[in-house]
Amino acid sequence: MEELYIYPWAITTAYMLLISALAIATWRLIYGPSLFDRVVAMDLISAVVMCIASVFAIETRNSVFLEISVAIAIVTFLGTIAFARYLEDEEAE
Repeated sequence: MEELYIYPWAITTAYMLLISALAIATWRLIYGPSLFDRVVAMDLISAVVMCIASVFAIETRNSVFLEISVAIAIVTFLGTIAFARYLEDEEAE
C-alpha cells in the first residue's frame, strides 16, 4: 500500500485557520448579544474542536482522535438539543 504524504505546511495552515475560528467563536460566546448567539457560538466551538482533533489524527496517523471527534459530535448534538428545548420553554412562559 502506498504511503500518503501530507504536506507540513497544509497541517500548519489548517491549525492556524482553526485556531482563528476558535478565537472568533469564543469572542462571540463571551460578547454575544443574545442567548441564541451564545448557543450557536458554543456549537461552533465544538465543531472547531472536532476539526482540530481530526487534523491531529491526520498529522499523527492515529485513528483514536477520530473516535474522540465522533464522541464530541454526539455530546454536542445532545447539548444543542437540550439548549433548544430550554430556550423553547423559556419563550413559552
